Parts: sequence; C-alpha cells; structure tokens
Amino acid sequence: FIVVATFAPQFTSFQIINTRNTCVRDLGLTLDTVTDIRNPLKPVFWRSVVVPPASCFTIPRASYSPVPTPASAGTFLGTTGGGYDIYYGLVWGARSAFYVGVVVVGSGILIGIIVGSLAGFFGGWVDNVFMRLVDVIFAIPSLVLAIVIVSILGQSLQNVMIALAAVSWAGYARILRGDILQVKEREFVDGARALGAGNGRLIFKHILPNSITTLLVIASLDIGSVVLTASALSFLGLGAPIGYADWGQMITFAREWLQGPPGQPFAYWYVSFWPGLIIVLFVLGWNLLGDAARDILDVRG
Repeated sequence: FIVVATFAPQFTSFQIINTRNTCVRDLGLTLDTVTDIRNPLKPVFWRSVVVPPASCFTIPRASYSPVPTPASAGTFLGTTGGGYDIYYGLVWGARSAFYVGVVVVGSGILIGIIVGSLAGFFGGWVDNVFMRLVDVIFAIPSLVLAIVIVSILGQSLQNVMIALAAVSWAGYARILRGDILQVKEREFVDGARALGAGNGRLIFKHILPNSITTLLVIASLDIGSVVLTASALSFLGLGAPIGYADWGQMITFAREWLQGPPGQPFAYWYVSFWPGLIIVLFVLGWNLLGDAARDILDVRG
C-alpha cells in the first residue's frame, strides 16, 4: 500500500496519458512530453510523486454511461455508474488514505502528548480539568461526534481530518497520562530534579522518552481505524466531493449496484468488491503491523 500510494502517478500513468485529464495540464505536460511521467530521470516524475496537483485526485471518466461496465483494456477493474474508473480511484484513494491516516493520527498524537504530559506531570487541578474534558469526549460516540463536527464545518476531506483529530487526541492523552504517572515516580527523575532540572527538561528529556512507547504502538493500530472511519464519513456524503479518489466514495458509487438486473444478481459485483477488499486489506495490514510492533517492543509485557 505504501508503494502504491507513493507512486500512484506511475501506477495510473496509462489512464493519465490516455484520458488527457487536467492532471496532465497541471503537471505542465504536452502531447510530446506526456510519457515523461514514467521516466524517473525527468523532473515531472518526482514532482508527480512528491507534490501532485489536486486535479490528479479527480477520477477520470471513461464514459458517461449510467450503468457500470466490466474490466477492459482501458479500465483494468471496470467503471462505476457514471463511468468513473475503479482502478484509478483505488490507486489514488490509497494516497488519500495515507494522507488522512498520517495527518489525523499525527495531529492526535501531538495534542495528546501536550495534554497527557501536562496532566500527568503536574496533577492537581490541571489533571482534573484535562481529564474531565477527556471524559466529555469519551461520553459521546466518536463517529457521532465526528459527524456533528463535519456537519458544522461543511463537507470536505480537510474537515473530515479536523473532526477525526478532534475526537482522537483524548485517547492518546489518557494513555500517556497513565504512563507518566508511573515514570515520574522513578529514581532517575528524582535524581534529575535534585541536579536542578526544570519541569520542561524533566518532561521532555527524562519522562516523555520513557513513556511514549505504548502511545506509538497504539497510534500504529489506529491508522487503519481512522481510514475506516473517514471512509464511513465519505460514504455518508460528508467527505470529499463527488469524483475525488477516496475509498469511501468508491463504496458510495457501488451502493446502487449491489444487486444486478433480474437473472444476473452478480452482474456488477466488481463495483463493490474491489473497494471493499482494499479497505479490509488496508485495515488488516495496519492491525497486524501494530500487533507486531507491540510484540517487538513488549508493550505492557
């Protein structure tokens, strides 16, 4: 998945070149140079990998047929209703998934580290204030709270990430607080304090490095669930705009084609099968990675 997400422009170069979509124009390519996107010796190759234009995330339409079409030479996995290329949507959707997962989990960890460190180290009223806020967030189902936040902010992938980050930090803060409460009582912390170390030095040099392992393992497990939740929000129509490469939206395209015409119930199986399979494999892969990291680091061992 990491390789596919990183080199999405190259994995979909056939579609980009043959559909002549706006991605070609925004990359500065012409009819004579369009194949440079496949050449690692050309600057456009690396530009498309590192900073692809937003237009490249728009799924090209092989046709405007209201009925899905099966796989062909131009559309490797077929098209959805409306002619959206399933293969292109899944490949660039992998890039969107990593973007959402990394940004949301990274933001949640950052906020969680700040809140958890302050609450665990200082205790008292600081701990009470932050932990009551965490309790309020945990009192509301995370998906429901995310839906409310996105409904207020408006439909967009960025607002989905803001909503998910707003509901995810509380778990990280609580986990880190518990670890810091244990670590701050150890002898090496008392020794550093006796040598004149200030609160900031105690937290960031002595306590936090010895408390963060569990948090990082939990974060690796959460990337899969974050992408799954983001896909659910897109499925509900709260995520990216129509035509944007997003796995949740690919499931939305398949919603009307779960059953084929009379006598052919599985005629359009490919419309829902491929997006569903990709989401399952992505979530399963990150869960297995998190389990492996937990075993290697012997978290809570």
